[in-house]
Amino acid sequence: MVSASNAFMSLYIPIFLILPVIFSISTAVHTIPLNGTCLDTCGTIPVKFPFGTGFGCGHPDFARYVRCNSGTLEFSTGTGIYTISSIDYPSNTLIVRDPLMSTCSSMQDSGSFSLDRASPFTLTGDNIFVLLGCSTTSPVFDPKEDLCDTGSGSRVCRGLYSCKGVSGIGLPQNAPISTCCVYESPIQLAGYTLDLPKLQCSSYTSVYSFGGNEGDPMKWNFGISLQYNGSYYSNICKDCESSGGLCGFAGFDQSFACICRNGKNTTTSCFAQGLAWSGTWGSKVQTKFSLAGGMP
Repeated sequence: MVSASNAFMSLYIPIFLILPVIFSISTAVHTIPLNGTCLDTCGTIPVKFPFGTGFGCGHPDFARYVRCNSGTLEFSTGTGIYTISSIDYPSNTLIVRDPLMSTCSSMQDSGSFSLDRASPFTLTGDNIFVLLGCSTTSPVFDPKEDLCDTGSGSRVCRGLYSCKGVSGIGLPQNAPISTCCVYESPIQLAGYTLDLPKLQCSSYTSVYSFGGNEGDPMKWNFGISLQYNGSYYSNICKDCESSGGLCGFAGFDQSFACICRNGKNTTTSCFAQGLAWSGTWGSKVQTKFSLAGGMP
């Protein structure tokens, strides 16, 4: 006759052996951020899909470019890390600020700026890029290339050189604008790369709006306006958000994950939570453990 203790051990041992397998399947297939990692704001900026506040949040194609760092939403490229000052979701645009970029109130030697062609971001036509303190031998002044706007661009240069901040790049206020160049079109940035050492210029700035007063550079809006690809938003993400979750991704295959506010995560919505999940952006596979029937 089998004693009660022996019967318990015969049940306990298979369960003890099976549970680590289930745990390893769950963690290996669908590694997800811990609860609280994904937030819907960063500082004062609302963060919505396809963006996220950290790795595993938002869409994976955007995660390498945008993240939240100590309450500041940052945009990264090959030339540096820039602050995102605003995002307009209806128009799929955002404004980034280079901390070394010149403005009317403060001009300084700048670094270069680049935008990866393979990224889901492009420059908008609102940007007016201005090169400041350029050498007279700079290639931007090559008459054969016609790189500088000598029409309305001259007014922009005069406006910037009227700023007191121009002393920061070693020029007197109201200096001759012969060392200033305005790019008329972002296409002229040749691969979306602004290489200041190569162009022999001290600094650069970008004006995306004159703030309703083109004659007063102190009121101009300085920053780089970017357009992002808004086609990533899908029905599965809509379902996740409708259930109160945040859209993210997980695992080596970066499959879709609905990050729920209670700490549980699924591949569909926060209304359907299982013990262990794996899946892709368009499919769902659920693995359960049953004491009665073992593993399916």
